Amino acid sequence: MKQRYVVLIVCILASMSCTTFTSCSVNQSYDVTLDTLLDEMLDRDAVTRYPVPEYSQAQVSSYDRRTVGPGQPGWWANDDGAGYERIDTVDGRLEKVLCDLQGAGAITRIWMTTKEKFGTLRIYFDGAKKAQIEIPAYDMARFPIKIPIGLSLTHTHYAEAMEGVGGNTFFLPLPFEKACKITFEEPDINVKIPRYYHIGYRTYSEGVRVKTFSLAEAQSLMSKIGDVSRELMNPSDIDFAGEISKSELLNECESLSFKISNESGNKISRLVVKSDKIESMHIKCYFDGVMTVNAPLAHFAGVGTGAPEVDGWWLKHKNGKVECMFPMPFKNDAEIVITNCGSPANVSVVAFVGEYEWMENSMYFHSSFRNENAIPVSPEYDSDDNLDWNFMTIKGRGNYVGDLLSLYNHAIDWYGEGDEKIFVDGEDFPSFMGTGTEDYFNCSWAPVVPFLTPYGGAPRADEASSHGYNAFLRTRILDNIPFKHSFKFDIEMSSWHHGTVDYNATSFWYGDASDTVNSTIE
Repeated sequence: MKQRYVVLIVCILASMSCTTFTSCSVNQSYDVTLDTLLDEMLDRDAVTRYPVPEYSQAQVSSYDRRTVGPGQPGWWANDDGAGYERIDTVDGRLEKVLCDLQGAGAITRIWMTTKEKFGTLRIYFDGAKKAQIEIPAYDMARFPIKIPIGLSLTHTHYAEAMEGVGGNTFFLPLPFEKACKITFEEPDINVKIPRYYHIGYRTYSEGVRVKTFSLAEAQSLMSKIGDVSRELMNPSDIDFAGEISKSELLNECESLSFKISNESGNKISRLVVKSDKIESMHIKCYFDGVMTVNAPLAHFAGVGTGAPEVDGWWLKHKNGKVECMFPMPFKNDAEIVITNCGSPANVSVVAFVGEYEWMENSMYFHSSFRNENAIPVSPEYDSDDNLDWNFMTIKGRGNYVGDLLSLYNHAIDWYGEGDEKIFVDGEDFPSFMGTGTEDYFNCSWAPVVPFLTPYGGAPRADEASSHGYNAFLRTRILDNIPFKHSFKFDIEMSSWHHGTVDYNATSFWYGDASDTVNSTIE
């Protein structure tokens, strides 16, 4: 009888341990899974709130490792296709470690390009000795499961051949419970081939339970992955409780304005502005009495000078019709003001209003604009006279969700060698150190040609040389950047030849009413 009691006690204790310790796979519940992250990709309201459970966003890239800090030699070094973390020996193989992430998290964006794809890419989760994902190329387009275009975007210069140029931006989320390591095995470690990459990732706060990605689970969710891709590529109509509209013929310096009270709803779900002259229009938005949007309408639309077309998840423009799908929540009231800064023009505005539960972590939608002309660009990457241009600085709590760079390039050719440098909450070294302007905007290999994706693109590129007018747009979904106290985005002014550029920068984020920003518009 004693043996039977002992066995019974052991079984009871084992059962208790499975309900007590989150590491047990029996009856495990998770806060974050591939499934929940796919849901979040289509939840437009998710970006309006400071994240709970909390996470931080950061990026590992192939930036030149001579870059060690502001004011130190190598700060503008440009050998950005040669950087990696270290080399590991695994079963006799030499593997370049592209990233080695610790803690619970999720990969949210993998941008990658090279001049030839030969080699083996491996992804190890949670300290595994054997890679759970193996790709026989430096190319996320060759992921073991065929991921649809909305989540796996090949770049405009992509070549199918292994020996051809290849670039891809991969947005299928890859969550992990404890760790994630990504490596690449070169065909010949002694031959230098440029391998450019960005790996964007979230790190969740302590106690968040994350279910590690598996190919088997992804296969079981392929129907949902397909649905998400189709929705990102062709968004459905947004639900709304009502709409408020107004149309006027505006003379120069005249404004159209209207207010929305919370009796109609407390969120603008979609804002539509139509005009035959959107480049002469300016938009301001006030939420609960505070102005949080202040920008030229064409730049607010994500297109900039010349008003080309854009067709994304958050922003659309075609033939003078601007659609903004960034949700704009408020507590009491909102006011939209459109001002005509040019000759007489017709303007109509429709605000589709929906319901929104304002919570402690809810934030207002912001958009601001700044510009500067004749900024010098330089090909002398090791010079101490180079320049970091401040794209955006924000003081306060927020969530950064996108930006437009609309510019005129006076130089004879490519101006965009410069890397993005994003500092979150006053860090000494940027948690986002990039590899080039076009890389940040989800393409590769300048000169750039126009393209559009759900996440932005290059709405304008007038000349094959990159001289003249250009525009880049990037909007964020899972790769949004939360910040508690401050956000600073600088971009290097590096080029192929000396010259100057005129930059117009528009930023989109969510923040508190007390946030302060740099702006050239009063």
